[in-house]
Amino acid sequence: MKLKSILLSTALAAAVMLPGTVWAKSLTVAIPNNLTGLDPTNINDTLSQTSIRLIYQGLFGFDKDMKLVPLLAESYEANDNATEFTIKLREGVKFHDGTDFNAAAVKTNIDRLANPDNKLSRRSLVSMVKEVQAVDATTVKLILKEPFGAMIPSLAHPGAMMISPAALEKFGKDIDRNPVGTGPFKFKHWGADTLEVVKNDTYWKEGLPKVDGVTIRSVPESGARFAMLQTGEAQFIPSFPPELMVVAEKNPNVEVTASPSIVEYYVALNTTKKPFDDVRVRQALNYAVDKKTYCKIVYNDLCEPSDSIIPKNLAFHITAGNYDFNLDKAKELMKEAGLEAGFETEIWSGSNTEAIRAVQFIQQQLAQINVKVNVMPLEAGVAAQKIWSVEKPEDATVQMYYGGWSASTGDADWGIRPLLYGQSFPPAMFNVAYYKDAKVDAAIEGAISTADPAKRAEFYAEAQKVAWAGAPWIFLGENQNISAKSKTLSGVYMLPDRGFLLEEAAFSE
Repeated sequence: MKLKSILLSTALAAAVMLPGTVWAKSLTVAIPNNLTGLDPTNINDTLSQTSIRLIYQGLFGFDKDMKLVPLLAESYEANDNATEFTIKLREGVKFHDGTDFNAAAVKTNIDRLANPDNKLSRRSLVSMVKEVQAVDATTVKLILKEPFGAMIPSLAHPGAMMISPAALEKFGKDIDRNPVGTGPFKFKHWGADTLEVVKNDTYWKEGLPKVDGVTIRSVPESGARFAMLQTGEAQFIPSFPPELMVVAEKNPNVEVTASPSIVEYYVALNTTKKPFDDVRVRQALNYAVDKKTYCKIVYNDLCEPSDSIIPKNLAFHITAGNYDFNLDKAKELMKEAGLEAGFETEIWSGSNTEAIRAVQFIQQQLAQINVKVNVMPLEAGVAAQKIWSVEKPEDATVQMYYGGWSASTGDADWGIRPLLYGQSFPPAMFNVAYYKDAKVDAAIEGAISTADPAKRAEFYAEAQKVAWAGAPWIFLGENQNISAKSKTLSGVYMLPDRGFLLEEAAFSE
């Protein structure tokens, strides 16, 4: 009986792949890592943030091209020096629990996120807000402590999405497992590797959603995700394995898309620990890694080496320099640092196929300069605890960490400040290199204190040059985003920051 059920399930799922069928009313998306939480204000990874866009919405958001669009807000006005923002809200919107979305709800959410006592990891999005005024039911005014030109993009970040105040009062800290938003789908279940949501029949956007529900499945092994797509068990694979792209393109029922990203991959080096406290060692590691070969091995050449701390497709990027592969230079710097014989260390990464392939490549490269690297893949929840939840720098055990970053606000501030600012150590933010440089800090502070794009560009150029020379990371590359889907599926998009949009998902009949 069990075998019969499995075969029937597979047959029905496979029907999704055939043009003209109407079997599929729900969408399954296969992703490479587990989700780490469902409270948008307190999660760090792009996969979790983008998945809960199904349930939650912010005042603003982004379309498939990462262009800013109004969502729960209709419009805004700012004063000349970017210290006051008046936001007009959309009328008639309700949370999934039936309560009203209004100015009071916005005030509750922003006050909660901005309060340092709550220790929410996305606090930096609104930490510059001095006061939130609910002018009337559909008008909110934000008064800032100082000018901040990226205020509206910050509100478009998934970390600033609106949670039902009634749900916050009811569930408290357990809101992480009981999400209540205004989005196109309502929460049903979250398990070890699966998030399930169902259609919101009272969604404020007319005609949406077009599917009955969505299941997000975590499947770390690349081949397994592709197999799910081939059988119809999944219909959309964001972050599709680049090494399988050519094979997938030969499948007549599959559509593969490659597009530019704003994602930069790196290895963070804990600058508070020896020998990474020596800039010569950090620079040596950069010269010892062949970035072009990294792009070929890890991303099948759908990648290009980094030339700054900011990805090329992001505003304010400059070419800060290069660390072209040069073993002689690397060995010379190691000798100057008194480490000609090398040292032993440990690198942490995600547990998916792509991340493991990347750190194994780094391991092989650094062996050329007598650095023995022990590889330790971490499941996403474990990584969240071991890396992002550490209370004090001296308690951090991370030595090297392989990861990637993207500006999910569409603004350079959201990469430089959380990752390289001297006040952005975990758990408040994500400076896992524990890097602190007075010149970089001054440049970051200058950039966020003005709304003038020209002045911001000058500050960000300085930050890029100094941080590049300081080498808190092994700078690696910027990959293209690859996704694959059933040809019967439309309305799903992978975003430049590795996120995805599923609100308009529909199956052809």
